[in-house]
Amino acid sequence: MRILLDTNAYSALARGEASLAERVRSAERILVSSIVAGELLHGFRRGNRHEANCRQFNAFLARPFVELLPVGLITADRFARIMAALHAKGRPIPTNDAWIAAHAMETGAELLSRDAHFGEIDGLVWTSF
Repeated sequence: MRILLDTNAYSALARGEASLAERVRSAERILVSSIVAGELLHGFRRGNRHEANCRQFNAFLARPFVELLPVGLITADRFARIMAALHAKGRPIPTNDAWIAAHAMETGAELLSRDAHFGEIDGLVWTSF
């Protein structure tokens, strides 16, 4: 099973949340969207543990079963489809979350997030933790 971590999932994992850690350990591959990386790095810069958080994140990304996903044209097309469908339903979600969902759908990964609005996206495999 491949899982893609939302920003709040990585944060919970970094804090040592046991239920999430068990789920991550059982995955064959952990994916991190470059959008999630941007959100995390922004948060690190705003906090008082910038260097420590960056070191921890870089060590996580260096693990052999973790992959950082770049944004490409396929991701952009998925994003556009998601946004158009949500607009048609009158159910918008934050723009970055549509990008994150696009990455999950592109890779066939299960998205782990506490954000219930991911449930609005048809065809997305999403699990709250």
